This record gives sequence, C-alpha cells and structure tokens, in this order.
Amino acid sequence: MKTLPEDFIQYTQELMGDELFQQLKQGITEGEAPTSIRINPFKCKEGEDAAGEPIPWCPSTGRYLSTRPNFTFDPWLHAGKYYVQEASSMFVDLVIRQLVHKPVMMLDLCAAPGGKSTAVRAALPEGSLLFSNEPMRTRSQILAENIQKFGHPDMIVTNSYPRDYKKSKLQFDVILTDVPCSGEGMFRKDDGAISEWSLQNVDNCWHLQREIVSDIWNCLKPGGLLIYSTCTFNAHEDEENIAWICEELGADAIALNDIDEAWNITGNLIGTDIPVYRFLPGKTRGEGIFLAVLRKEGEPEMEKEDKKKKKDKNKDKGKNRGNKGKCLQVPTDWLKSSDYETIAEDDNFYAIPSRWKAIYEDAARNLKVIHAGIKLGTSKGKDIIPDQSLALSTELNTEVFPQVELSYEDAIRYLRKEAVNLPADTPKGYVLVTYQQMPLGWEKNIGNRANNLYPQEWKIKSSHVPEEPCVISKK
Repeated sequence: MKTLPEDFIQYTQELMGDELFQQLKQGITEGEAPTSIRINPFKCKEGEDAAGEPIPWCPSTGRYLSTRPNFTFDPWLHAGKYYVQEASSMFVDLVIRQLVHKPVMMLDLCAAPGGKSTAVRAALPEGSLLFSNEPMRTRSQILAENIQKFGHPDMIVTNSYPRDYKKSKLQFDVILTDVPCSGEGMFRKDDGAISEWSLQNVDNCWHLQREIVSDIWNCLKPGGLLIYSTCTFNAHEDEENIAWICEELGADAIALNDIDEAWNITGNLIGTDIPVYRFLPGKTRGEGIFLAVLRKEGEPEMEKEDKKKKKDKNKDKGKNRGNKGKCLQVPTDWLKSSDYETIAEDDNFYAIPSRWKAIYEDAARNLKVIHAGIKLGTSKGKDIIPDQSLALSTELNTEVFPQVELSYEDAIRYLRKEAVNLPADTPKGYVLVTYQQMPLGWEKNIGNRANNLYPQEWKIKSSHVPEEPCVISKK
C-alpha cells in the first residue's frame, strides 16, 4: 500500500472534495495501471491492426492490452511499428484531429521520450512539419532514437531551451508544452515521484511553467494554438496557470467536442468556466494528466506561397551542402521520392524534404539540431555506410538493397548487436535485415562473415532469453 504525503492529501482533498479524492486515492494506492500501445500508422499495411481494445479518445491507433508483455524482446517495437505509451497521453491525438485541418508547422517543446511527438505526427495533416525538442541532452538522444524509429521524414529534433527558440524567432502554428511538473500523476507507477513531492516543489514548478510559456509565447503565431499539459493534479500548476496565460499573455481557452461522459474525464476544479481536461487514476482508464488548449489572441496570418521556393524546388537536387571538398554523392534511388535535397555535414549525409529546407537551415543556425529528415549515411573512404535512420524510414526504397529475413532468434541476436550469419548466397555489401518484412537495420556482408551495423547505443542490453517469441500480433 502506497503512503501519500500528508500535505498532498490535505490540499487535494480540499480541491476535489471527499468523494472524488477517495476515488483518486484508491486508484493510486490500490489500482493497477493499464497497459497500452499506439500503432504507427505509417508502418502498418492497410487493414492491419494490433491486438487489443481501442482507446476511445485515440481509437484508430491506441490499444489497451490485456497483459503486459516484455516489450524489449519484440522486434516490432525496435522497428518502430508501435510505441508503448500511457493511454491518457494519447488524448493529444483527439486534440490535433479536432483542431488542425491543414498543414502546419508545430513544436513539441518538452518532448522526450517521444510519445506525444509521435502521436501528434500521426494525427497532423500530411505536409505538416513537426519540431520535437528536449532541453536535457541525455533525454534528447532518447527522443532522437524514438523519432528515427517512428520513421516519418517531416520531423526535426532539437536539443535546445525555450529561450533558444525565443531567440530563433521561428514561428509556429501549434505549440505543445508538456511542461515539467510536480509529477502527482506518476504516483501510481513511480514511488520515486511520491518521495520527491513537496509543496515547495509544486511552487517551484508553478514558477518554471510560467517562465517556459512566457519564453515560447512569441514563437506562437497570432491565432495559433497552445496545448498545455502536465502530469499533475493540483490547480496551481493547472487551472491557475491556464487563467494566468489567458489574462497575462492574451489567449482564449478552447472547448473540445465529442467528449464522451463514459471516458470519465474531470473538468475544472476551481469553479471557473475555463474548459480543461483532467485524467484521474481510479476514475479514468489511464494515468494522471491535465490538458488545456488555448488560442492566442490575434488573427491568423494569411498563408503566403513562397514562389521562389516552389520554382527552385528541384534545383541542386542530390548535391552535398556545407561540406566543401566532398565528392561522394548519395545514390538518388535510396528513397522512394526525389523531392529531397542532400545536405552534407562533416562526414554525414541527410535527406531534407525540399519544401522545408530553408526552415531547416534557419533552425540549424539558431538551434542545436540533432536529427532532421532522414540521415542517409556516413562516408568512410570511398564508401557511404547507410544509416539506421534510413533503414527505419518510411521513405526507404527497399527494392535497391539486398534483403535477408531473420528468424525471431536471429532478430534478437541482431538487436543485441551480436553476430548474425547470413545465407551463403547473400550478395556482398550492405544488406537490409528484416523481421516479418519490417526493416530492422543493416549488416555488411564481407563474404566469410557479416558485420552487424546496429547502433551500439540502441542495442538490447539484457541477456535474458525469452521462452517464446514476444510479438504484438494481429487480431
């Protein structure tokens, strides 16, 4: 039985009332967190689905599972076919699908490990560009890994602070601020969140959240949307901050449509009519989050067509930028589409969609970009080693590479970065290895053996051997 902090009990009971608080307390101390995943729609064939019960606010891709498998040993997870995500967090899918109906430029400001970013990217209209940012360096590497596994090319990953974005003067139609918080919504699944909680920490977070929103506010276009979320329950970090944003920065809170009462989402707890959405363990089938959507005051700017960019769309295609003296060129048939420009940075080559190349260059000048578009490969001598990002990209042209389908046992060996033998008739050179037709990565076949090119930092570190294959199967 979990023991909740006395200060938390006193404040939250007063905020929620006895009945709702007892429901929450029971959910935290006695309830079990449901297991849920979100399918990657860009890597599932039409009509293909995963086992599980649809999550009502994310029915097309969200699934509750009846048991919690050892996901680490499912090759599909590493291939990016699905993402393990807490169900309440998938509510952003509903927000985007209801409110965003044309291509936009969006920023997920505090994005690691990538659950909301990949959910948002799946829901955004095609043609949108998503910046996915994480200020903490170590966490930003995890974010970049998950974004690459997701495989969508229209994403830029940065490791910058809100103030860096403020200085960049980049402008966004939508900004998601899943701000650092006191973590009350994590109490059920993380005892550390309970031990670290204090009234002082709530106060610290309350101030930090306002600072973050203030720093990023000028990057939101007039008429743009701010999605504010926390994983905490108290009104200081939630309703009070929403009211502050509306009054001090100039915004209107937006009510969402088609919210089913059966979902048991809790509204505003401090007596105002500002629409907010609070997921409470014990009441809602998920963990604790809070979310509100605000529209910045002002009229949206008229869409302006960049005629010069359109005219020069195919200019200099395939040339190496920013790396004078390089004579290597990435083969033009590695990708399904030709609507990319190849950027060379040191020994690395990236494919940047032509339509947002100028935005990428602006971002690269002002922010710490750690991934963008598709990393094609790295030059070594007269060779270009294809990159893991390319293997997992939805834009990979699989027809130009030899492929070897791995058994489950060999797939796990490959993901542990162990030696995997290829069939004797496998062509020499770079080979794409797959599991159930899903690309996992590269091997270089040198004849008598093959070198495993799976990224060292991504490998499965556990030596556990599953008794049977762990795969989230079809219905």
